[in-house]
Amino acid sequence: MRFKEEINESYTMAEAIKEAQRCLHCKVPQCKKGCPISNDIPDWIHELKKGNMGNAISIIRAKSNLPAVCGRVCGHEKQCEGACVLAKKGQAVNIGKLERFVADFDSDNELTHEDIVEKTRGKVAVIGAGPSGITVAGDLSRMGFAVEMFEMEAQCGGVLRYGIPEYRLPKEVVAREIRYIEKMGVIIHRNTHVGVEITVDSLFQQGFDAVFIGTGLGKPRSLEIPIWQNGRCISEGEGAKRCSDLVGIRFAIHFLRRVELIAEGFMSPSETHVHKGAHVWVIGGGNTAMDASRTALRIGAAKVDVIFNEGIDTMSALRAEYDDAVKEGVHFNWWASIKEIHVDDNLDIQEIVLETAEPGKEPALQTLPANNIIMAIGATPNTKIVRTTSGLENDERKFLITREVPYGMTTRKGVFAGGDVANRQATVVHAMQDAKKVAMGIAQYVDAVKLMQAINM
Repeated sequence: MRFKEEINESYTMAEAIKEAQRCLHCKVPQCKKGCPISNDIPDWIHELKKGNMGNAISIIRAKSNLPAVCGRVCGHEKQCEGACVLAKKGQAVNIGKLERFVADFDSDNELTHEDIVEKTRGKVAVIGAGPSGITVAGDLSRMGFAVEMFEMEAQCGGVLRYGIPEYRLPKEVVAREIRYIEKMGVIIHRNTHVGVEITVDSLFQQGFDAVFIGTGLGKPRSLEIPIWQNGRCISEGEGAKRCSDLVGIRFAIHFLRRVELIAEGFMSPSETHVHKGAHVWVIGGGNTAMDASRTALRIGAAKVDVIFNEGIDTMSALRAEYDDAVKEGVHFNWWASIKEIHVDDNLDIQEIVLETAEPGKEPALQTLPANNIIMAIGATPNTKIVRTTSGLENDERKFLITREVPYGMTTRKGVFAGGDVANRQATVVHAMQDAKKVAMGIAQYVDAVKLMQAINM
C-alpha cells in the first residue's frame, strides 16, 4: 500500500475540459449556494472549458486562498457537488477534481502573479498558520493591510500539514499555497510560540492594530476506560493507571503528526508506537478516524478496526472516505464501545472487551486481541494564549468567546478569533468561510479606530 503517494490522480487537460463541458452553467447555480465560501463555480468552469486557465484561477482565487487544498479535501459530496442539479441523476460535475486541476495547472505553469497591494491600511498579527490563519492573512493582505503570521511549528499549514495524511494532501501542495501568500507580502515567523515566547500584549506593543487567533484545537479529548492487569482493575484506587499511561494508546491528532514528522526524518519510526503486524483499534466516526485507520495500515498494521458508538448514517466522516477505508481493508464496528482494556505486566495492551449495543437488541460482549488504541473523538483548544493575555476569556469548554459585531472579536478589544478555537468546528472550507467573515470584522474595526483617531487629532 502506498504510504506517501497521492491516491487520487489528476485530470489531463483533455479530461478536464471534457468534464467542464458537462457543466450546464445554470442561471441560478445551486453549486455556488452549496459552497460555504460562495465560490463562483460556473464562471470558472466556463473559462476552463474554453481553455482560459488564467481567467479560471483568477476567479477561484477571488474567493479562495487554498484552491489546491480545497480541490482535494473539501466535502464536495455534501457541498458543491451535492447541490449540483445533475446530482439528482447521480451525474454531478466533478467540481473538486476540476478545481484541483486548475490550481495545479496554475502552480505548474506559474500563471498567477497578483499585484501586491500597498500596505497602508493597518497592521495585523495572525497567530496560527492553519486554514483560518491563511485565509485571514490572504484576505487582509489583498485589502491593503500589512500582515505578519506567527506559527509555532517549523512548517505552516496546521491541520493541513500535520493532520491530513500525505496520500490525501501532499505537503508540497500546502507549501506552495503558503509561498503564494508570502508573495502577496505576508510575513511569516515560524517556530514562534505565542503564549510562551511572546504574548498578545507584546504584539500590541509592537504596533499591531489587531490580532487574530486561529490556533485550532491542540488538546485531544480522551476516554477513561477501565484497565485490567492479571484479573485486577488497576485504574482505580491508590496508584491507579490511566489510559494516558499506556504506550499503546495514542490520540489521532498526535499519531498523524508523528507519522508526518517521521516521514520528514525528525522522529524515529518506532515513535508511532504502532508496530508492523499490530492490531489497531480506532475510536471515532469522523474524517480524522478514517485518516488514522488508513494511515495505521500504511505503516504496517496487520488489522485495523474502527469503533463507533452509533450507526453508519450518523458518522460525520464523508461517505467517500468511509468507502475508501473499507476498500483498503479497515473493518467497522457499529454501536460499539470498549468497556475494558487488558494489559500485561509491562502495561502493553493485549486485549479489549468490546460491547456492541445495537438498538432493539441485547448488548453483546466480546474479548478481542489488541495492540493499539487510537482515539479520534475530538479536541479542545490549548489555553496558553488565554492565560497570558489580559482581558481574554474563554467559556467552560475552553473555546474563546467572540461577538457578532465586529464579527469575531473576543472579550479583549482588538483581538479576534475564528475557526475551531472559537467553537466553529467543521471542515477546511467551513474554517475558511468563518475566517473570511472575521477578516471583514477586523477590517471594519481597524478602519473605525483609525477614523476616530483622525477625528480626535
